[in-house]
Amino acid sequence: MTMSLRHSINFKGHTPVWLYDYLGILEPKEGDELDLAGQKFIQRKGILRNQLLLSENQAQTEKIFDFKWKKENTFDSQASLSRMRLWLIERYGDISTADWLIDHGENPILIDAGCGAAMSTLELFGNLIPKVRYLGVDVSSAIDVAAKRFAERGLQGTFMQADINKPPLPINSVDLIFSEGALHHTDSTKESLLSLSRCLKKGGRILFYVYRKKGPIREFTDDLIRDQLQTMQPQKAWEAVEPLSKLGIALGELDAEIEIPQPIELLGIPAGRTTVQRLFYWHIAKAFYDNNLSFEEMNHINFDWYAPANATRHTPKEIQEWCKEAGLFIEREVVENAGITVIVHAGDS
Repeated sequence: MTMSLRHSINFKGHTPVWLYDYLGILEPKEGDELDLAGQKFIQRKGILRNQLLLSENQAQTEKIFDFKWKKENTFDSQASLSRMRLWLIERYGDISTADWLIDHGENPILIDAGCGAAMSTLELFGNLIPKVRYLGVDVSSAIDVAAKRFAERGLQGTFMQADINKPPLPINSVDLIFSEGALHHTDSTKESLLSLSRCLKKGGRILFYVYRKKGPIREFTDDLIRDQLQTMQPQKAWEAVEPLSKLGIALGELDAEIEIPQPIELLGIPAGRTTVQRLFYWHIAKAFYDNNLSFEEMNHINFDWYAPANATRHTPKEIQEWCKEAGLFIEREVVENAGITVIVHAGDS
């Protein structure tokens, strides 16, 4: 069953009129300051932006993503977007034909929690975006890149710069929440999930992906590299990751395989045949390789992993327990080496 939604959503200029009614505020003018859910916001460039101080780690993470998403040439090629689209569909399924979409009626509210440059949403939701009331929320000024990319595609959406750990949204008001690789970049993955779940209507759904905990060597290396990058400015951190990206390419171009005769349980390494690059990648250090991508695109992927101070990894059991605590029922769970993808339902309406 495909989604049946009205195509007409009223807009005023570049900002949907529905947003202000939804938030229960009068339409702000440029430079206006206002209070939302006890948080101070200011309207700048047509976007409501949180003025509260962030934690040290969250401030660093915001700075990293502000830098990363402005480097559009490192993620916006057709090869990079196609790769992302296929990976998203493998994990979430083809959203455009999902049977459950009809549950959410016409013009549902879709919150993109931690939208970044909105790459994942544009690739996964595609032609459904004009049929929803879209609100992209991100702690960084990547929100401006997302707004620009929407405009370039002739799509209407609205955006808010805020911390998804404390979403300034009405309780029980949202139909759909999408959070692809963002919850683990907050001060608390668990609290972000619980906070977002409180915004969800009964019968609403959250689609999210979080990093999965790896073996002991990889976890040690991840923390070691991440700690070193915290002292660097984003450009220096970007350059510091480049030799690792070059090593990943060198290992990939070897095109060599190895047979691991039996599981090495002490190191979390399974038995079986794998490439040398994948053995290094999954169990020693992330050094991404894809010969369809440019060096800059591969470095973007490695930088995205290592540079943010907030980048926690989790187990499937943790995610299952948190969903249960939030009153969310797991409908789909895909567990990979990289991470855990989940679609959850907030019970009957």
